[in-house]
Amino acid sequence: MMWVTLMLYVQPVTKDVGDMKNDVKALEYFLQDKKDKEEFCPKLKWEQPKLDKYKEEPKSYLPKECKEGK
Repeated sequence: MMWVTLMLYVQPVTKDVGDMKNDVKALEYFLQDKKDKEEFCPKLKWEQPKLDKYKEEPKSYLPKECKEGK
């Protein structure tokens, strides 16, 4: 019985850890895009999406023109 209670308690924590991993990945992409924009294409007109956008789908949103300079 104690094991079942423990499993019910642990499941939400596991979900939170998954959410935290997603948030960390989103923040990494956000900061890398910011750094790459400044380093490789500072003259490019581009408004970086809000961090929430990166959290929805963790990926680079930097335009292809800027990535070609890497």
